[in-house]
Formats: sequence, structure tokens, C-alpha cells
Amino acid sequence: QVQLVESGGGSVESGGSLKLTCAASGGRVIGMAWFRQAPGKEREGVACIYLSDRETFYAESVKGRFTITTDNAPNTVHLQMDNLKDDDTAVYYCATDPGPFPCQIALNSPRSLDLWGQGTQVTVSS
Repeated sequence: QVQLVESGGGSVESGGSLKLTCAASGGRVIGMAWFRQAPGKEREGVACIYLSDRETFYAESVKGRFTITTDNAPNTVHLQMDNLKDDDTAVYYCATDPGPFPCQIALNSPRSLDLWGQGTQVTVSS
């Protein structure tokens, strides 16, 4: 069973940057995605990447500010968040699925993914 562990959350002032990391263990994954959930709001897709060809997808709200990448560490993705805004405050979750999944659909349908990390808090204050 694949397990996901997020790290890198914290508090930052508006306009600042944070970098989140998600490491998957226990199996091979095809793609990995980031979601976030603010208090009182539904979980929303943020970014997604296919690990083989590194194709990326982003929510409109974070395009140009967030960057999802993968590096040589197997089954590891990062979410570089720049120019953070108060509205970015949320618990950020990493997610994947045991098999292949379409990133564009997953970002709009969080429930389509079966494997989730525990989440990491990101707080942006002005």
C-alpha cells in the first residue's frame, strides 16, 4: 500500500514563499497531485504532475505563482509556492492513486483519488 507523507508547511507573510514536499513509499505511482482545503470550504485541486514525462497541470488560482516538480528522489514531488496570498491559507494535501489517473479530472474531482497524505498547514498573513 502506497503511503504519502507531506512536509514543509508553516507560516509566512503575504508575498512570501514556501516549499512543500510529498514523498510516496510502498509502491510505484504514476502521478501525484496537491490539493488544499480552507476552513469551511471544499477541498480544491492545486497542481498535478505525471512523474514519467513531468507534464504539469495547475488550478487557475495558482498559475504563475506555484510550481510542481519532481526530482531524482523516486516518487517525490515538490510544490514551490511564491507570492503567497492570504487566500492560500489552507491545509495542503498530497494525493495519488494506485493506477494511472488523468490529472485534469483529478484536480476537479478530489474524490477520484484513493490515496492521501495527512496534510500540512500553510498559513499566510498580511
